[in-house]
Amino acid sequence: MAIDDPVQGADTPGTGPATKKTSTKAGSKTGAKKAGTKADTKPGTAPATTWGAVRPLVLRLHFYAGLLIAPLLLIAATTGLLYSLSYQAEKIVYRQELRSPDSDRTAMLSQQVEAARAEHPDGKVTAVWPSSDDEESTRVLMTMPDSEESKSLAVFVDPHTAQIRGELESYGSSGALPLRAWISELHRHLHLGEPGRIYSETAASWLWVVALGGLLLWIGRRRTSKRALLRPERGATGRRRTLTRHGALGMWAATGFLLLSATGLTWSTYAGANIGAVQDQLGGATPVVSAELKSGSGAGAGSGEHEGHGGGDSGPGGDHEGMDIGIDNALTAARQAGLDGPVSVKPPAEGTAYVVAQRDNQFPVRLDSVSVDPGTGLILDELRFADYPLLAKLTRFGIDAHMGLTLGLVNQLLLAALALSLILIIVWGYRMWWQRRPTQDRKLGVGKPMARGAWRKVPLSVLLPLIAVAALVGWFVPLLGITLVAFLVLDVVLGAVARARARAGAAA
Repeated sequence: MAIDDPVQGADTPGTGPATKKTSTKAGSKTGAKKAGTKADTKPGTAPATTWGAVRPLVLRLHFYAGLLIAPLLLIAATTGLLYSLSYQAEKIVYRQELRSPDSDRTAMLSQQVEAARAEHPDGKVTAVWPSSDDEESTRVLMTMPDSEESKSLAVFVDPHTAQIRGELESYGSSGALPLRAWISELHRHLHLGEPGRIYSETAASWLWVVALGGLLLWIGRRRTSKRALLRPERGATGRRRTLTRHGALGMWAATGFLLLSATGLTWSTYAGANIGAVQDQLGGATPVVSAELKSGSGAGAGSGEHEGHGGGDSGPGGDHEGMDIGIDNALTAARQAGLDGPVSVKPPAEGTAYVVAQRDNQFPVRLDSVSVDPGTGLILDELRFADYPLLAKLTRFGIDAHMGLTLGLVNQLLLAALALSLILIIVWGYRMWWQRRPTQDRKLGVGKPMARGAWRKVPLSVLLPLIAVAALVGWFVPLLGITLVAFLVLDVVLGAVARARARAGAAA
């Protein structure tokens, strides 16, 4: 998020006091001619190095992106920091509901579900999270007549006594409770609904661009020691100290920023739709276990493959039609099929089976799922995470890591460190911008960006591919493309205004 040039003085052609001091001697026509030749470099005229030509363009883009997008990134980083800490806060705030006293007794899961139904007879049970240890409550998720989309009522039941321990609103598949859900919505759309998601998608769209630009500028900076890449310069003061802190921390955090940007875009509104379409085209869509009951298809037809997981030879449409083995037997069948650890049980609806799915996102993940015939207890279909397409696995890992689930507490602490790093980098970027302001005449002002016309110094062999890539990325990540065009229009307008003022001053 740097909003300043990471190179000072002679390393920064065209900006700052160092450029103003550079001049030829009075009366030296040769020197003036040479200087003019460099300044008037046209597209296609290769400079000393490709990076030397591209660097001013990267610097100007980095400056404007950091200046105009940094506020959005600052909001995203601050809310993301809060979200990374919300998992542990949730365990403390809702301990009464989440935990139950240990006991030698264990109530049947069906009794626990009935206790929740008795508490809310107008609710519809959509999923049950059985207790996975002796001190964890069972969570019964219900949709109420007034439930909002993606939200449900979580009724917490003591697995030993089937007594209600409390109830809370639950959000999404991760089962976020009110505190984490509120912070999550603040991070995703500032509680403004779908229109508010434009802010978070714009931030995610630009994060990787600003991070890569800053990385290139920092690596390309002249230095006497490679160690200076990774640590601030000792003894530095003023703007240089701010710069080295900004650059060194950005070097450490750049990979994390790129991953956050990529995973954040996967479920964004516009770029996310494009990513999903490409993923589907490449055969990387996330598969779903089949829960459909086919009339007349005997459950025993698949008994050779799933032997021992059910009983009886008749399937739906046979002697067992209309029967329900119950949630306890469905869970037992799933456990026998190898689904250990925390699971979610989805009760059957008309024409569907029980669906039991593992919900352990921590690495190594346990995310297998099976469907259980409610009439016979046979396994109708099973889906192993090991059989997911590679792209689906990577998407799952990426999203869970972004949410702080993959590595549990370690993951959440890493996210907090990345969010704090982003906040510091943004603050130091604005500080550099302020420190580079003109102070000779004591006027209020701020640092200036790289001079206009940087693209003219880029060889055509490099410029044309850059334009093509920018157009392709801008189409694929729409909010990046739209804001980039807005930056260019703003720059053209400001340039026209500056030229008009210069002409008016000369005429006066």
